[in-house]
Amino acid sequence: MKPSTALDIAWLRVLGLKRGLRLRVALAFAVFCIVVVGTLGISLYIASDDIEEAHIEQIVETEMIYLLQRYHERSDFVPQVGSSLEKYIVRSPAEEARLPSYLQGLNYRHHRVFRGPEEMRVSVRHLDGVKFVVAYGIRLHDQRQRELRLLIALSLLSVVGVALVVGYLLAGLLVKQVTDLAEQVRHLAPGDIQSATLVQSGQDEEVAQLAQALDDYQNRINRMLQREQEFTANVSHELRTPITTILTSCELLATEPNLSERARARVGMIEAAATRMGEQLQALLFLAREQALGIMESVIIIDCVYDAVEPVCTEIYRKRLTFEVDVAPKTVLTLNRQALHTALVNLLRNAVQYTEHGFIRVNFNRNRLSIIDSGIGIEPFYIPLLYERFFRGSDKGEGLGIGLAIVKRICDYYDWRIEVESTPGCGATFHIIFPETMLEPT
Repeated sequence: MKPSTALDIAWLRVLGLKRGLRLRVALAFAVFCIVVVGTLGISLYIASDDIEEAHIEQIVETEMIYLLQRYHERSDFVPQVGSSLEKYIVRSPAEEARLPSYLQGLNYRHHRVFRGPEEMRVSVRHLDGVKFVVAYGIRLHDQRQRELRLLIALSLLSVVGVALVVGYLLAGLLVKQVTDLAEQVRHLAPGDIQSATLVQSGQDEEVAQLAQALDDYQNRINRMLQREQEFTANVSHELRTPITTILTSCELLATEPNLSERARARVGMIEAAATRMGEQLQALLFLAREQALGIMESVIIIDCVYDAVEPVCTEIYRKRLTFEVDVAPKTVLTLNRQALHTALVNLLRNAVQYTEHGFIRVNFNRNRLSIIDSGIGIEPFYIPLLYERFFRGSDKGEGLGIGLAIVKRICDYYDWRIEVESTPGCGATFHIIFPETMLEPT
């Protein structure tokens, strides 16, 4: 894994912690409030139910005592009957028959009966052959119970809403140091020398530990990148020097008047091989460093195509392939010329290697540059692997299998898009799609 990729994963995980931790804190706070309020509500409901039952029993018992006292004072006492409270003194079977149907036949202690939809609590006593009946309707008590249930439910819903909002806001305060640290990490670039560490005064102990770990990680990445840059710089210097010497020697030999045609052709082959080696070295360094290959400038596409096809012209001529270019002469894109040249060289070389007869065609339509060949094509199951380093879908042709990997890396680096269409045995088409903002008006 490259250090830059590792650092990206690190700060993405920290940013993921921002959302996940805040949400978890808010949910935990809300669940805690729900449990507390729910438990309290259930406790209140159970307690109120017991209180109401005790209250009802007390009312019935009080009224029964009052009824017995009045009977002792006056044996001919006739109690009144109200809407919620009914009291009767039954001295004979005839009076029993005149009782309401829901009170007839009740003997001793307490009973629950229904007067229509309303529940009644009934207490019955016998004294000296006289029956005393007290019936109490609990409609108002039931109504209070329903109101209490509704109040508990509404309170629970309100607490859920308030707890989520307050919990989310409170969680934002609790994880603010983490989100600030994530923002600092997001702006870090691998290889940059930090002017200040992530550890700052006032951080909580846990956040400071995380910041220290990220500082150590960044320092290790910096040291690793420094070693890699020193290595690639040394390799680049050590390889470019002999390549330059070879090219210079080839140019000097080519000017010798007494050089035979056979020797001159061999010198040309050496020069072409050295040029190709230099291009591969530059491409490999780009893969290693992911650094820009040049500056952004206005590029005439057709000129870049002809420059890119020059290294493979000999092979095109040897195979007697038809090379066609369908690009408007005035088509200009603002991009990196060296990057486009490197991509085209690799795509054209690939097309020539896997095409034995037919044509190589390059066309440009709007913002799409297409390289089309009539070669052997690509098997469908190879297409997802095309841009892997050192992958070769066929033993045919030469190369290290890094050409398409280089093209893909260049396209990703410059926000171009590469697509491929192929039918086995009928050739392949590679499209490089540029952002429309790069196209200059003609």
